[in-house]
Amino acid sequence: MNTPSAVPKAPKAPNDADFGDLSIAVVIPCLNEEVAIARVVNDFRAALPSARIYVYDNASTDHTAEFAGKAGAIVRSEPERGKGNVVRRMFADIDAEIFVLVDGDATYPADQAPKMIAALIDGQLDMITGARIAQQKTAYRPGHRFGNRFITTLVGLTFGQRFSDILSGYRVLSHRLVKSFPALSKGFEIETEITVHALEMRLASAEMEIPYFERPEGSSSKLRTVRHGIAIVKTIFVLIKEERPLEFFSIFFVLFELAAIILAWPIVMEYLETGLVPRFPTAILSTGLTLLGFLSLACGLILDTVTHSRRETKRLHYLALPGLPVRRVQRQGGDSGKIDQEPA
Repeated sequence: MNTPSAVPKAPKAPNDADFGDLSIAVVIPCLNEEVAIARVVNDFRAALPSARIYVYDNASTDHTAEFAGKAGAIVRSEPERGKGNVVRRMFADIDAEIFVLVDGDATYPADQAPKMIAALIDGQLDMITGARIAQQKTAYRPGHRFGNRFITTLVGLTFGQRFSDILSGYRVLSHRLVKSFPALSKGFEIETEITVHALEMRLASAEMEIPYFERPEGSSSKLRTVRHGIAIVKTIFVLIKEERPLEFFSIFFVLFELAAIILAWPIVMEYLETGLVPRFPTAILSTGLTLLGFLSLACGLILDTVTHSRRETKRLHYLALPGLPVRRVQRQGGDSGKIDQEPA
């Protein structure tokens, strides 16, 4: 009599115990989040019981620090206002093998953290970004949605289209990425800077779709669509200049040379017909624009070499840092008592 074959068990969702002795730090930058911060801390303590949870208070004027401490978080402060300033301080102060960076407004679900960490470890990645899927219409305002698409497209066209939500505030990061990241931004541009850093360093990264919820009642967003959007776009152009100098200065080369040709064309035609150059000021201006164009191109070529050297130095520093340990996984079926190590 044939016995029915065993139905394979569905893989269980990862939990905190699956990460062994890995040191995990949940880092939460906060400004006036007394309404939500206790809930955020409690949710992450439940999702990642072995993780250390840090709340960095960014000169709040409410009871954010007090409520975070009562909920069990390690509370520290950064008096210089701006999310970028807080993230820079957190990355400098804290040491861990894995960092979970999340906002303190209770819009990101803590129960997704174990899945994101597991994906980071299993894929031997340096960054997992939570791509937001709004659960309510009011969770993701139209202005923010448009701005995110515009900025994501701009970064994608310049540095590579690998992300659909570069402004997400929910990320899991490796020790290598955190300690090789300079964090120069002051405000909400920090997410853009992290993304560009990962793209320019060609670090192994991925996205994972996550639910995105509206803020709790009584909590207000600190993000201003126009003001912060302009600051982020400005940061992108600065990063293009810093990381893509040849392309950046080549734009000016083309513009200067086109202007010079437009101005010089009628003068050259008249000279060929009459042998005279009646408009010397225009001729001098055209010559100056031509020189400026080639000077811009020369600057781009020189700075491109400098940028390449800087990138090599950053890469060597990144490689000198310890990578993620190989995760041990249970074999399914067969030798059920044996533990295999996944290859890096």
